[in-house]
Amino acid sequence: MKIAIVNYTGTVGKTTIAAHLLSPRMGNAPIFAIESINETAAGLGVNVEQIKGDKFRELFRKLFALDDAIIDVGASNIEDFLDGMVKFDESHLEFDYFLIPLTSGTKEQKETISMIGTLSDFGIPAEKIRLVFNRVDADVADEFTHVVNYVKKEKNATANTDAAIFESELFDALGVKKLTVEALLKDETDYKALLKSNPEASEREKNVWGDMHGLKALARSVNRNLDSVFSTLFK
Repeated sequence: MKIAIVNYTGTVGKTTIAAHLLSPRMGNAPIFAIESINETAAGLGVNVEQIKGDKFRELFRKLFALDDAIIDVGASNIEDFLDGMVKFDESHLEFDYFLIPLTSGTKEQKETISMIGTLSDFGIPAEKIRLVFNRVDADVADEFTHVVNYVKKEKNATANTDAAIFESELFDALGVKKLTVEALLKDETDYKALLKSNPEASEREKNVWGDMHGLKALARSVNRNLDSVFSTLFK
């Protein structure tokens, strides 16, 4: 399965979705970051190959030899990426899905609608254009009204409101620690036992262990949410 993560707007969670949602559920498929200025999944300790948007021919050649791949297209490179798709006839057929992450801001929803329209104009069918609602507080239908109503009317994308990643402080915390949810959950350290067996530890060490213990507990519930979103998107 080859998935391109795209949107005209930045800071909607493309890299988070590549590293936390897709990669661990796609057998750690290779990630290609089409990005020249912003942070990529490499900042979370994930293996990433970085390619500029104007090097579409190089990307196209690499994808040809792969069964699975994640293509994280940064907002700064989206125009070059789309231009490459235009130049390489029917290149969109190389991708199984175009995943569009979005947050609930009015600007982000408007640019998402524009992104859907562009992909649809390429001839990409609605079932291959799928939305991921990111940083959801409680209810997708209430928070993403513009996009949900647009897709209902135009029927040019797949907008399943169950594909909702709920707001969590975990993602920001892991960004600081340069870890993915998967890497955190694979950490077998028993931080509570570590604390009990080291009563003379410094306050700094105790705080670090307590923080990691709390993040692991939070990661388990977040991971269940991510499992559900992945199943919703690709069941």
